Amino acid sequence: MMDFREYQRRARETDQTPDTDGDGLIVPLLGMAGEVGTLLADYKKRLRDRDTYRLFKESIAEELGDILWYVANLATKLDLDLDDIAAFNLRKTRERWLHVGEKQGRLPFYLLFDEQFPPEEQLPRKFSVKFSQEKQGSGATVVLTWDGQTIGNRLTDNAYVDDGYRFHDVFHLSYAALLGWSPVTRKLMQRKRKSNPKVDEVEDGGRAGVTEEGISAYVFSYAKDHSFLRNVGALDYELLRTIKRLTASFEVNIRSPADWERAILAGYQVWRKMRESEGGTVHLDLVNRTIAYSSE
Repeated sequence: MMDFREYQRRARETDQTPDTDGDGLIVPLLGMAGEVGTLLADYKKRLRDRDTYRLFKESIAEELGDILWYVANLATKLDLDLDDIAAFNLRKTRERWLHVGEKQGRLPFYLLFDEQFPPEEQLPRKFSVKFSQEKQGSGATVVLTWDGQTIGNRLTDNAYVDDGYRFHDVFHLSYAALLGWSPVTRKLMQRKRKSNPKVDEVEDGGRAGVTEEGISAYVFSYAKDHSFLRNVGALDYELLRTIKRLTASFEVNIRSPADWERAILAGYQVWRKMRESEGGTVHLDLVNRTIAYSSE
């Protein structure tokens, strides 16, 4: 048996260009690129010759071994530990793709961020928000109603073209339902956690709200280029990584990229229906982490 750390140590013994800059770095980089090319060439032979290419697995194993050597070599020269790299990669990929319990029709349980606060400072666990569209000249405005009361301001697209952004509060509601986090929704519903001044300032204050609005606009720009996420089952990891960076200093930082992906896709599913029907009602369940649409 051999672990990554031992492999890295022993691979270093066969390094013919031990410099930590110049040729010492370019050799493993070019080596990786070359071995990947050979790997593709082997697969091309398999496609062409099919089962008659009997050395396919042996050849692939050899090329993967060469790639591993170059990876270990590069890590050594950059003073990185291959064991740490492997562990970090597993954590990242599990957060991104391992949706615990989802195949059984349930999501992993977690406490909501306002669980220990008074009921009047908690987001309602189940509630509905109605979006009513009113024509205004050549455009339209949207008004939100919750529990018989108008909340927030009248919204337009704030754009030269009709792109439906006037319904974007759907996204904030989706973050509230599936992540348990939305400073914008807290402000709209007057559920800020004022009993703890620091939490009110940091988590429910202006900076957190601006960050959330920025995420909404950032994802909307991405969604425009991808048919507003219609028939999209996965988001680019770079998008999710940027969101994680933007929220690193807030309580929502414990939510995974998979959690964000789920919230974004669910929000856009409701938003598309809302835009097509020019209004409707959003139904949220923070306990079961669901968001749904109805036309009434």
